[in-house]
Amino acid sequence: MIRSVVIGTGSALPKNCVSNAELAERIDTSDAWIRERTGITQRYIAGDGETTGSLATDAARAALADAGCDIADIDLIVLATATPDRTFPATATTVQFALGGRGFPAFDVAAVCSGFLYALGTADAMIRSGMAKRAIVIGAETFSRILDWDDRGTCVLFGDGAGAFIVEAREVGDDAADDAPGILATRLHAEGEHSDLLYVDGGASTTGEIGKLRMKGREVFRHAVVNLAEVLREVLEQAGRTAADIDWVVPHQANARILDATARKLGLSMDQVVVTVDRHANTSAASVPLAYDVAKKDGRIKPGDLVMLEAMGGGFTWGASLLRA
Repeated sequence: MIRSVVIGTGSALPKNCVSNAELAERIDTSDAWIRERTGITQRYIAGDGETTGSLATDAARAALADAGCDIADIDLIVLATATPDRTFPATATTVQFALGGRGFPAFDVAAVCSGFLYALGTADAMIRSGMAKRAIVIGAETFSRILDWDDRGTCVLFGDGAGAFIVEAREVGDDAADDAPGILATRLHAEGEHSDLLYVDGGASTTGEIGKLRMKGREVFRHAVVNLAEVLREVLEQAGRTAADIDWVVPHQANARILDATARKLGLSMDQVVVTVDRHANTSAASVPLAYDVAKKDGRIKPGDLVMLEAMGGGFTWGASLLRA
C-alpha cells in the first residue's frame, strides 16, 4: 500500500504586520470590536514586491529545507490560491521556475479557503496512483488585494501568507498501517447554490476586472459549523477512527467563534485545536498549512500524532483530511 507522507513543512509571511489599532486609524472600527467578533489581533499585509508567487516560493523553500530535499527531488507542484499572480499562467509554474525546477507538472487549484485541502487531496491521489513520487503542496494568498477597505465587516478579517507541505510516496505494510505516518482519509464537498454568500464581484469573463470580496457573514457562519462537523465525522468514519483518537485539529482560521463551535460539536477540547487566527487572521488557502507549520515548529504536533485538517470556503467548498504526522 502506498501512503502519502508529510516529510516537511514551511511557511512565509509578508514583512508588514498590521495591528487592529493601526487598522482603526484607517477605517471605522476598533481593536475591541475586532477582537470580540473574530479573535483577531493582527494580520500581515503584502507590500511592494510581495506576491502570492513570492510568498509561495519562500514557503516551499522552507518546506524543502525542513524535509532535507531540493527541487531535483520533486516531480509535482500543486498550489491552492484564489489570488494568483496573473490570470494565467498558473502561479505554480512561477514557483517551479523560481525554485529551479522544470518539466514536471505544476498547476493551481481554486477552491478558496478549502483550496489547500483540495490541493492536498489531489496530490495524494496522484501519489497513490503512481503519477508522482514527491510533491510540493502549497496554499498561498494575497487577499489584501481583493478587499474593500471601506467595508469594515470584511476587510478586518483577512491577511496574506503562504504555507507548504512536502509529501512523498511511502510503502506501508498492512501490519503497520495503523501506526504508519501519512494521509489516512480525505473527503471533499461543494455546493454552488450558495456562491452568492461569499464571493468576489469580478472576473475575467464577467466584468473584466478583479473585483472585491463580498460576504454575508451570518449565513456563512451557520453553514460552516454544520458542514465542518459533518465532514469531520465522514473522514473519521472513512478512516475507522473516532473523535477521541484525534490528537490535534488544524482548522481553517476563519474566526475564533467558528473554531470553538466546531470543536464543541465534535466534543473536542479547544486545547486540541491549533489556533493562529489571532496573529494571522484569515489567510484563506494558506491558513491550514500555516497553522500546521506553527504547531509543528513549536513542538505541539509530534511524530505519530493523529491530526485532522479541515476547511470551508466560498463556493461553498469544504473538506477534511486525517493524517498521522
